[in-house]
Amino acid sequence: MASAAATNRVAQEVNGDSEQDSDKSQKKSAKHDSGASDLEKVTDFMEEKEISASKFLEGALTDIGAQREREVALKREREVELSKVSIKKDDVELIVREMEITRILAERKLRECRGNVVEALQALTD
Repeated sequence: MASAAATNRVAQEVNGDSEQDSDKSQKKSAKHDSGASDLEKVTDFMEEKEISASKFLEGALTDIGAQREREVALKREREVELSKVSIKKDDVELIVREMEITRILAERKLRECRGNVVEALQALTD
């Protein structure tokens, strides 16, 4: 009789009909159900994270806009300073002729070098 019971158990294990398998499947389904509530928690957390990320992006864009405005203001100031530098027409002609560049570029470089022709020519050759 003991051998028949042992044979029965072996047959159930081979066929997958054992009680252990049914216990495992019940535990898996229970774990699966608890996973749904965990998923909701993760989703809620991600929604909060997305909201805070959008606020961060808005702040970053504001900072970038302010930085661009400062850069534009600095460029305007620089242009005003350069326009105040007096340059000689002969110096501009010399630079245009010798360096074969446009008049605008020659004037710009001469103003950046505070009207010094030699310094402007050296800057253009570097």
